Amino acid sequence: MEDERLWSFEESLWTEGPDNYREKVDPEVVMVLPRPPFVLAGSAAIDAVADTPVWDRAELTERQVSRPQEGLIVIGYHVAASRGEEEYQAHCTSVIRRLEHEVWRVVQHQQTPLLAKALTRD
Repeated sequence: MEDERLWSFEESLWTEGPDNYREKVDPEVVMVLPRPPFVLAGSAAIDAVADTPVWDRAELTERQVSRPQEGLIVIGYHVAASRGEEEYQAHCTSVIRRLEHEVWRVVQHQQTPLLAKALTRD
């Protein structure tokens, strides 16, 4: 998957509805989300994300892409999303694997909302 399509694929997971999640997220997915129970897998993860209202806008910046092997893509990015007056920012990772020619699914996703204060080592 070329970069332009990759980022369009990921952005759609923020701005399109539950049918899009169910099409693009693998049944074996593992997610870490910023609300209880925090760590989710499989259908529980898909349901949790599908039950979240979609964002009107999602800007993905600080983009990083790694292709550690054929058919596996690891991405990291910062998202600034909004819907109406609500805004959300986080640093995210996703792992996307190819099932067959031009068929890709998210197998891992993680969100870390912006921290009020950066963590430092003492």
